[in-house]
Amino acid sequence: MDGRPNADVEAEVTLLATERGGRRSPAATGHRPQHRVLPDYQTSGEHCYIGRTQLQPGETALATIKFLSPEAYPHCLWVGRVLEVAEGDRVVGSARITRIFNPLLDKVERQGR
Repeated sequence: MDGRPNADVEAEVTLLATERGGRRSPAATGHRPQHRVLPDYQTSGEHCYIGRTQLQPGETALATIKFLSPEAYPHCLWVGRVLEVAEGDRVVGSARITRIFNPLLDKVERQGR
């Protein structure tokens, strides 16, 4: 299962290499880091890695992400936007949005594409 029916977005997730400040262990599907969706707002999101069960530090993979409470930060995402991925106060990677499934989050949708 790749999580698409329940996902808000699809993204290319990159974890920083351990020697660059990233995780020391792989992130498994179900990982729930924080994502900076607004300059002053982070939200948790569950990662579901497509075609694999985990992502090693320093690797990139396609994933779906289901965010917590998207109604609190509507219309803030667009394809190509890069979000910080963090664990606590430490940035451990990034997520570049490749598709938006939830129209509530789509900035272009709001502008009447």
